[in-house]
Amino acid sequence: MATGISKTKWAGEQAPQKYSTNASLDIALVYDGKRPESAILATAPAELQLLRDASQGEKHVPDNRLYYGENLHILAALLKDPSISGHVHLIYIDPPFATNTVFQSRAQTDAYSDLLAGAHYLEFMRERLILLRELLADDGSIYIHLDDNMAFHIKVLMDEIFGRKNFRNWITRKKCNPKNYTRKAYGNVADYILFYTKSDTYVWNRPVEAWTDERSQKEYQYVEKETGRRYKKVPVHAPGVRAGETGQPWRGMNPPPGKHWQFTPATLDEMDARGEIYWSPTGNPRRKVYLDQSSGIPIQDIWLDFRDAHNQNIKITGYPTEKNPELLRRIISTSSHPESLVLDCFSGSGTTLDVASQLGRRWVGIDNSAEAIATTLRRFAQGLAPMGDFVSSRKAALETRDDVFKPTLFPPSELAEKLLPKYRGDASISFSLYTAKPYGGELDSTLEQWRQLWQESRHEGRLR
Repeated sequence: MATGISKTKWAGEQAPQKYSTNASLDIALVYDGKRPESAILATAPAELQLLRDASQGEKHVPDNRLYYGENLHILAALLKDPSISGHVHLIYIDPPFATNTVFQSRAQTDAYSDLLAGAHYLEFMRERLILLRELLADDGSIYIHLDDNMAFHIKVLMDEIFGRKNFRNWITRKKCNPKNYTRKAYGNVADYILFYTKSDTYVWNRPVEAWTDERSQKEYQYVEKETGRRYKKVPVHAPGVRAGETGQPWRGMNPPPGKHWQFTPATLDEMDARGEIYWSPTGNPRRKVYLDQSSGIPIQDIWLDFRDAHNQNIKITGYPTEKNPELLRRIISTSSHPESLVLDCFSGSGTTLDVASQLGRRWVGIDNSAEAIATTLRRFAQGLAPMGDFVSSRKAALETRDDVFKPTLFPPSELAEKLLPKYRGDASISFSLYTAKPYGGELDSTLEQWRQLWQESRHEGRLR
């Protein structure tokens, strides 16, 4: 394994001039239509109309907000809201992937279009990312979910907007089961999540997986006779030469060439006195790391357990590109605290908002699709349904002579009697609903159904 050397050294000599040691970013995307950042920050804010008040006469309700309209101007409006601007702790977005496709729900209703491409798509994203940066708190994080179509371009944009030093991870997610067909290429089963922060100080609740007996015994191979504690042996040195105490001799031994002690000699003496140093027969020290001091297996940047809808045994809303709730649970749990403010400006079926509510976070959701807003409300009211039931729901809708299974809160009346008691959601989720003006009444019918359910839930005493 290579060890660290001075950045100014090259084989013991000064680095050749052609090798730059400057770590500053000197790469940027250039394309037609790239506007000055000042012009984007001056975007006209949307004029907003309140359609539903979160309180509904109640006190001390969370300030959750759902917005219907074009997100650029709504984000500009939020920049002028002192309770939001600079106070968002976590942003997750699953934006269009530049696929040149119109997506439909499982009921064959147009949900949203993804028709931007090339420079138009890049500037569309850049405008929003600049406003999102301003909305983030100094200790905030942003996760951007993309496929391989534009992820590499957006990575360069993010380096420009948030700074290359604030890039944390390129997460690879397994999105589906292996494919048994390809077109002279490897099966495409992955998409990507870019993780950036606004600064070096950010919320981080380290995510871990629980140890299994098999894995813990393989990782922690040794058992301490005196205590019965299981442990593993790790080096007490680390790469790189140091001039301080950690570079000095300990017990008459120097660190290995090109390395330094992980701890000062005094600390190593204390560890040895507690029996935490293992000495090999040849006198080589190693540190004992105990299983009972580990909270779990640290999560890496390849995620295999959060595939999207792929069989009949999971529950979904039926909205296209709907993400696995457990994916959002990991992200929200890791990069926010209870009562933190979470924002999703491409909120779709409301997965981010739903999971944020379950985890005690406040949220702001934005979407310009009436189908998306209706799906989110339906999710709050009815919860999720097994994937297979959307087939029978479609059939039942046709049998009642509806031309389309429309995005209302409730299925057709005969089906509602069967499904509502079984798949009731959480109508007590408190939120205000806003629309950008001008508003054409697209949500009036859906909202009236929500109000009816809210009154029913209140009567039943289900509200928190």
